[in-house]
Amino acid sequence: MKNALFISLFLLVALIAKAQDDKQLVAEAVTDYVDAFYLGDTTKILRSISPQVVKYGYYRRKEETKYNGEPMSFREMLDYATSVGKRQNNNAGTLPKKVEVLDCQDQTASAKLTAWWGTDYILLAKLDGKWMITHVLWQSPPIAAK
Repeated sequence: MKNALFISLFLLVALIAKAQDDKQLVAEAVTDYVDAFYLGDTTKILRSISPQVVKYGYYRRKEETKYNGEPMSFREMLDYATSVGKRQNNNAGTLPKKVEVLDCQDQTASAKLTAWWGTDYILLAKLDGKWMITHVLWQSPPIAAK
């Protein structure tokens, strides 16, 4: 009886540790995503974003109230990061970057990213044993309430 209890407790601890490891790996994938755009590092895109990613965003200019929608392909992500890298963004360390893992299961996960451009809701899948971003839905910061 003691052995069965010990084994059950050991397995429970191992499952909790595995879940924490996965949650950390999800957070790292989302951090790669934002750092790719902040630092202009395309290797972070290649490491953490599926080439089949679906990204769609709603942006608006600060002086406007209407949002405009626009998709962004994997290729456009790489191109954007490359352009940032050419500009040598020296203030990347001061830009907002808040990563929250909302849910993490054994095959899928969701996260929320707050960055300078707004808020991204991110879906990830474990592909070939690695957490990869598969979907992104984002918007510019909401209009401040008056």
